[in-house]
Amino acid sequence: VQLQASGGGLVQPGGSLRLSCAVSGSIFQAYGMGWYRQAPGKQRELVATVTSGGATNYADSVKGRFTISRDNAKNTVWLQMNDLKPGDTAVYYCNLVVGALPQLRNWGQGTQVTVSS
Repeated sequence: VQLQASGGGLVQPGGSLRLSCAVSGSIFQAYGMGWYRQAPGKQRELVATVTSGGATNYADSVKGRFTISRDNAKNTVWLQMNDLKPGDTAVYYCNLVVGALPQLRNWGQGTQVTVSS
C-alpha cells in the first residue's frame, strides 16, 4: 500500500486549499483514513479522521474550518481547508487509521502547506 498526498502550496491567511491523498491497493474501503500534520520542530499531530462509513472527527484546532471526505470508489481522501491560519503551516500526511492510530509505517512524502502573507 502506498500513500500519495498532494495539493499543498503557499496561501495567504484566510485562504483555502484542498489536499488529496490517493491510496494504492484494495484495502482502502476497509479502513478509516486520517490526515496528520507536522510543523517544524513539533511532533506529528492528528488533524482529522473519517471512518470507512464516513463518520468524521476533528482536532479542536481545525473544527469548523477543515472538512475531511473520502470516495471509496476512487481510493481517495480529501481535506478541504478553509480560513487557513499561519499556525496551520506544516507538512500534511495521510494514513490508514484504526481509531486514531496510524497503520502504515511508510507515510509517504506528504504535502507542504504554508500559510503566510
